[in-house]
Amino acid sequence: MDYKILASEILEAIGGKQNLASAAHCATRLRLVIADNSKVKKSDLENFDGVKGVFEASGQLQIILGTGTVNKVYAEFIQLAGIEAASKEDVKKAAAAKSPWYKRAIKTLGDVFVPIIPAIVATGLLCGLLGGLSKAFPSMADSHLYTLLDMFSNAALTFLPILIAVSAAKIFGANIYLGAVIGMIMIHPNLVNAWSVGDGTGLPTLWSWFGLWNINASGYQGHVIPVVIAILLLSVIEKWLHKHVPEMFDLFVTPLVSVLVTGFLTMTVIGPVFAQLESWVLTGAQWLIALPFGIGSFVMGAVYAPTVVAGVHHMYNAIELSMLADNGQNIWMPIATAANVAQGAAALAVALKTQNKKIKSMALPASLSAFMGITEPAIFGVNVRFGKPLVAGMAGGACGAAVASMMNVYATANGVTGIFGFLITTDSFFGYMLTFAVAAVVAFVLSWILYAPTKEKVPEKEYKDNCVYSPMSGRAIALEEVPDKTFAEGTLGLGAAIDPMDGKVVAPADGKVSTLFDSHHAVGLTLDNGMELFVHIGMNTVELGGEGFDAYVKEGDRVSRGDTLITFDIQTLKNKGYSVISPVIITNVDDFKEIRRTADGGINYYDELLATQK
Repeated sequence: MDYKILASEILEAIGGKQNLASAAHCATRLRLVIADNSKVKKSDLENFDGVKGVFEASGQLQIILGTGTVNKVYAEFIQLAGIEAASKEDVKKAAAAKSPWYKRAIKTLGDVFVPIIPAIVATGLLCGLLGGLSKAFPSMADSHLYTLLDMFSNAALTFLPILIAVSAAKIFGANIYLGAVIGMIMIHPNLVNAWSVGDGTGLPTLWSWFGLWNINASGYQGHVIPVVIAILLLSVIEKWLHKHVPEMFDLFVTPLVSVLVTGFLTMTVIGPVFAQLESWVLTGAQWLIALPFGIGSFVMGAVYAPTVVAGVHHMYNAIELSMLADNGQNIWMPIATAANVAQGAAALAVALKTQNKKIKSMALPASLSAFMGITEPAIFGVNVRFGKPLVAGMAGGACGAAVASMMNVYATANGVTGIFGFLITTDSFFGYMLTFAVAAVVAFVLSWILYAPTKEKVPEKEYKDNCVYSPMSGRAIALEEVPDKTFAEGTLGLGAAIDPMDGKVVAPADGKVSTLFDSHHAVGLTLDNGMELFVHIGMNTVELGGEGFDAYVKEGDRVSRGDTLITFDIQTLKNKGYSVISPVIITNVDDFKEIRRTADGGINYYDELLATQK
């Protein structure tokens, strides 16, 4: 693969360097922030060899290239674009600045909760395993070991406000230790533990607003949103003080005033107000999921994937954490699993049904990833691209989620779905297994029925009858540079040559296969415009006797523009010492006054290669 050629093709397809705001890469993807998304030729990007998928998420255009390839393409890309390398965080910030305010708010909420998920997963796994063991061995509940492990298993949820406060302080730019203090204030031992509070009757009064509104002395165990709002306020106050307090007093004044003002407003306004709002949201979510016959869960299972596409799924973290803190049962997680597994099964159907090797190589690992709980490759790389598999996945997710609701499936943690979700659903093992199976089977069957593989899409370009378009992708060179005298001197015909980037020959126009060698190293076409075209793959490759070559047509076949004619293994040819430079020539030269090469350097399928004049 020529990384520079691929980089230049990507740059052209996104609208050039003037349409590029920022660029970075991760382990597998090129992450771009585009100025005007309407200028991006997404279909062209998806057809470039080396590109395994293209999708938009979180304000970024993400191009999947794969491990080991992405960094090499990125190095060429930033050089061609004339920009400096950016970090993933820089790109995220640039992308976030373009997003609507509500998406930014939801993303920020996700950024707060994602870092603490490992702590919740660790204790949730322990809680689930401990529950399963105590059921299998009832006497274990009376042991000292059980008492010790039980303490470990609920530690994260007991002190959840402190974890959230520290994480939020990092995101909002506040001092994390001051953030921790605010979290501690909200669950101080002098307050009545929120989990032991009934309807609030008889609670001591913490504060009274002129006798009109009395604030109970209740802690905020199990609450999420009030903590985030409190730390946001802390960050605003702290930053303002840093700017306005003289430096010699800043160390003393800023922390004192920040904690004093934030703590007071949190306990007397923010806490009571947002705790009530959060309770309403949680009650609403629980009510929806508990609707008879799984109706509410059916709807949520269907719309879950579209919320991932829209980038607003981060809000579910807050709901799941609230559920866990409320009663230790996360009934939202099975819905997420049903939706994720269904999208994976829909992509698996595509992988097994398609004959396109590129789509198959992309869809199969993407589907397996979704079964593990990582759905972006399946959703964006496969299902959204083809449409119908996405719908099939939504249907499977809906059915699986309904089963989860009717069987009262719940998890003891969040942040884990799919196959690994079995570790945190030990109390609902059979129900979770049935949820998994129903979601996968429904989605797979519907995707298999709905998805119809089509021939490789050819980018829409103006077709000129007097031109020859490239049947290969790679680097166009003069015929004279071919290391074979017969071709270089034009004895067999006139044209050009291509140093291929990948191992495929396609029909550049409609016509008929006039010649196909038994060794499959060369093919001749009689095109409908009268041209007789000959493509010879590599030099002296007839000696291989067909090793490394596969033909998809036979002599006499009608072919359409874009049909695959031959595939070949470039590395096999090179390892055996053969040049892969491939002549593309017009053999009926007497029918033309002029045949000239119009391409030089990087060339993709269907780009203009030769021009003729009769």
